Amino acid sequence: MRVYGVVGWKNAGKTGLMERLVTEISGRGFSVSTVKHAHHTFDVDHEGKDSYRHRIAGAREVLLASRNRFALMHEMRGDDEPTLSELLEKLAPVDLVLIEGYKRDAHSKIEAFRAETNNPLIATDDLTIRAVASDTPMPLDRPVFDLDDTVAVADFILSEVGLIK
Repeated sequence: MRVYGVVGWKNAGKTGLMERLVTEISGRGFSVSTVKHAHHTFDVDHEGKDSYRHRIAGAREVLLASRNRFALMHEMRGDDEPTLSELLEKLAPVDLVLIEGYKRDAHSKIEAFRAETNNPLIATDDLTIRAVASDTPMPLDRPVFDLDDTVAVADFILSEVGLIK
């Protein structure tokens, strides 16, 4: 499965870029899935709902399904966090998986960068970052795209993973 990452510090524009890339790439007829890493406790379930009650009661996994979608919630219950490769194995085959986060993993990535955040550029010390999408021009030893030029960023990623020439 082809994977490509979007990384950056908080408020760098990662999620907005991911959203635009999914729209752009899927609009070209490619199937796209996403993986988002969270550094904090999160809950996609809601207190009082049946699935929440099942989970709180001790269920290891709860699969919530309807004719429109299904969601599988897996409680770690003290187990180690799964690796990115373990999570990718759970996805149905698609043309491209876009990964938000997982900046320390070895897959190729593009860094989202906003000057106003005053964060250092991750790409300086990380060769898995193949390009930067920035709101400011910068001299760099790899491509730098305008953060809002979704078409150019999508072209770059699709070329990098071999979906277009």
